[in-house]
Amino acid sequence: MKYVIVTGGVVSGLGKGVTASSIGVVLKGCGLRVTSIKIDPYLNTDAGTMSPFEHGEVFVLDDGGEVDLDLGNYERFLDITLTKDNNLTTGKIYQSVIDKERKGDYLGKTVQVVPHITNAIQDWIERVAKIPVDGREGEPDVCVIELGGTVGDIESMPFFEALSQFHDRVGAENFCLVHVSLVPVLGVVGEQKSKPTQHSVRELRALGLTPSLLACRSAKPLEQSTKDKISQFCHVSAAHILNIYDVPNIWHIPPLLRDQNAHLAILKKFNLFSPSKIPHPELGEWEKMADGCDKLTVPVAIAMVGKYTGLSDSYLSVIKALLHAANACSRKLALTWVAATDLEDSAKEENPAAHAKAWEDLKSADGVLVPGGFGDRGVQGKILAAKYARENKVPYLGICLGLQIAVIEFARSVLGLKDANSTEFDEATSNPCVVFMPEVNKHIKGGTMRLGARRTFLQTTDCISAKLYQQELYIDERHRHRYEVNPEMVDKLEAAGLKFVGKDETGRRMEIMELPGHPFYVGVQYHPEFKSRPVKPSAVFLGLVMAASGQMETYLKGDGGVLRTPYELSTKKALPKAVYQNGHANGVVEPVKANGTCNDFWEAGGWRISRPSSVKGYCTQTHRQFTKFTPHQSRYATPLRILACLSQLARRI
Repeated sequence: MKYVIVTGGVVSGLGKGVTASSIGVVLKGCGLRVTSIKIDPYLNTDAGTMSPFEHGEVFVLDDGGEVDLDLGNYERFLDITLTKDNNLTTGKIYQSVIDKERKGDYLGKTVQVVPHITNAIQDWIERVAKIPVDGREGEPDVCVIELGGTVGDIESMPFFEALSQFHDRVGAENFCLVHVSLVPVLGVVGEQKSKPTQHSVRELRALGLTPSLLACRSAKPLEQSTKDKISQFCHVSAAHILNIYDVPNIWHIPPLLRDQNAHLAILKKFNLFSPSKIPHPELGEWEKMADGCDKLTVPVAIAMVGKYTGLSDSYLSVIKALLHAANACSRKLALTWVAATDLEDSAKEENPAAHAKAWEDLKSADGVLVPGGFGDRGVQGKILAAKYARENKVPYLGICLGLQIAVIEFARSVLGLKDANSTEFDEATSNPCVVFMPEVNKHIKGGTMRLGARRTFLQTTDCISAKLYQQELYIDERHRHRYEVNPEMVDKLEAAGLKFVGKDETGRRMEIMELPGHPFYVGVQYHPEFKSRPVKPSAVFLGLVMAASGQMETYLKGDGGVLRTPYELSTKKALPKAVYQNGHANGVVEPVKANGTCNDFWEAGGWRISRPSSVKGYCTQTHRQFTKFTPHQSRYATPLRILACLSQLARRI
């Protein structure tokens, strides 16, 4: 196992997470399997109870781990699925050591930071680094480890000591340290200053660690004289000084590192470099995304109505998901932050200018998004935003609380239940549209929500969500919530026109809400932003952007009724000759009439999957082998999926 350690100095917020992720992308481009670990020196066990104002968003993993937002960068950049153990905190380490001490595992010895805490850190890293995260069997080749904070932080000292020992434990040929530092330019002098980097490296060396590479952050490319000076005073080869200067978007960073031969320096440190076969990471997809994003000119305006609008990191994954969707739709995202409190009637008297500006921003937007959140601050403003979007047929996406807000607004405005509310905001309401989940602990906050990947069963195929996800049975998304739509109110809401097209396995927990007749009015209880990827945007975010930019109808029609991305439609990208019409290949995926007995069918793996017009289910019959095609072009690609289909049919009956 090879380890790349990324540390930071001078100031926080230099982009260690993006640097670590980009290094992983470059190494992955060399054919290596990469995993990641984020070390956070705070005493919290995890990020679940931390304020987004202070620490940014809480990122949720498939296994329910509430972790640092940098793990979201790792997953998006490397297209991997991490576990909660990939986020190591001081709280987790101390808790594990104390638990062992209580059980007598240390045989009566005095438990100390050295060696017990430092050994626990090293053991944790070695154990987690071996866990495959890319869906394949076997251990990864490289583990990229980011140590949060900056050199000199008192809470980081045990980790620096542990990493110093870890260098000797795994051997110098398996340990590569990348130190991220700042090269500022003073306004008065106008000269790039290397002194902060010199002091940072000196302090790092005092802790027993010597950087193999320096990643210097700067506003503009480093001058050669600056690079030479840093090399001389920091004792790092000029060829090993990387420059990460400001770029239009972060997708430029992996190609930037590749062009500076970062991969060659790391591979040489690991003794993996062969002069006879010099690797050249293939990053064509990244260059295409980065350049394509820079060239976008047609805007799509999305109003984000939230509570934590003062810190963009509070909604980092939501912003990334919007960018992924906008890029796929060939649109330049114009994101407008609207503080929910400024939309409320009380703000009209307290701050008329902010109130007028908030409503102006909302009304000028092409689409409205209300993200998740907790607490009652700004709730009335969010309700007003949902009402505006519903009544004026403006595309609307509500996530978690955004779904609950839309339900409350509908109950008040359409059902006439003026006091309709969530018990989170009014426990005494006589019309509780949103209630506390029965299995959740009300008194313990950390780790007690409904967390992680859960299955949502689609109730009908005749809904926008099923068409966007290109699924007919179920979808898997990540959750993080304590409250849910009151199942006792569902019949009234649906009778008035609101439809819950996605539910959990019990059928009593509402997961997806839609409003038929509206261009796009969708609410989801889960958090789709956590699984969005640059080349695989989240379905509902894609739906919002398409509806906001007038592309939804074209997308739904596609070629022959098959859903395809706006990019594919614009470039008329050919699909494989995989589906046959009356036994003849025509090269176009489209519904097939089968002698009037079936509405449509898909061919896959030697099976014909067809939906009879008279039965709400599916029938199967063996058929000759057809040309193979990718899973996303077929609803069911294996007999196992057929069994799942029949099982779902039996459940519905």
